[in-house]
Amino acid sequence: QVQLVESGGRLVQAGSSLRLSCAASGRTFSTNAMGWFRQAPEKEREFVAGIGWSGGTMYADSVKGRFTISRDNAKNTVYLQMNSLKFEDTAVYYCALRRELRVGVIPEQYPYWGQGTQVTVSS
Repeated sequence: QVQLVESGGRLVQAGSSLRLSCAASGRTFSTNAMGWFRQAPEKEREFVAGIGWSGGTMYADSVKGRFTISRDNAKNTVYLQMNSLKFEDTAVYYCALRRELRVGVIPEQYPYWGQGTQVTVSS
């Protein structure tokens, strides 16, 4: 079994930076791909960023150049550094894990999810 716990979400002003963390516990972490998704009110859950077992990364076009995903396998933790935040980044951010080496970009590819952390960006 795998447990994922996100933290770091809060209310910030547009243009600010924020770092989210996701701590994983349970079975092997380093060989799994990890992803960050987000869901705004009345919208579908969408892919934000992902990182594969070897460190390869993928980003949604809307966050490229502003967000950076990274992982620390020794700490079983994945991070999402978010810079130049915009009002439209407001959402609940979820961490997810899949037992594959490569990143997936749709929620159905991830069987394990955290509870989410709220990020609110004021304009």
